[in-house]
Amino acid sequence: MIQKIKEVFLKFFNDEENLDEPIYDPMHIGALIVISLSAMGALFWLLWTLLVFEGGIFVKIIPTFQVLFTEKKLQDFGWVGYPFELGIFEGGIANSVALLITIALLIGLWWVFKKQENLQK
Repeated sequence: MIQKIKEVFLKFFNDEENLDEPIYDPMHIGALIVISLSAMGALFWLLWTLLVFEGGIFVKIIPTFQVLFTEKKLQDFGWVGYPFELGIFEGGIANSVALLITIALLIGLWWVFKKQENLQK
């Protein structure tokens, strides 16, 4: 029994390289960490700008449709003039840009996965 434990212990700390095992490069692991953190930061910024910044996009959707399709005016929602007082539409440009980037990202992901699906067939 002690001999088996010794063999397992020596095999665990063996310096010989096994060609069947994957090779881990510290540079790849470091790059993976940096890329993952950057992607998470970009996703956080995108979602925060879309959903939280100056009330988010959902607060601005109904007033926008009311201005476009009813008798309401921008002044009814606190608009005094660009760039000073935008009322409820404060931050609307950033929210709209985040929405466009989100849509582009989703279309890009859909395209990549669709292409991957076609390659597997």
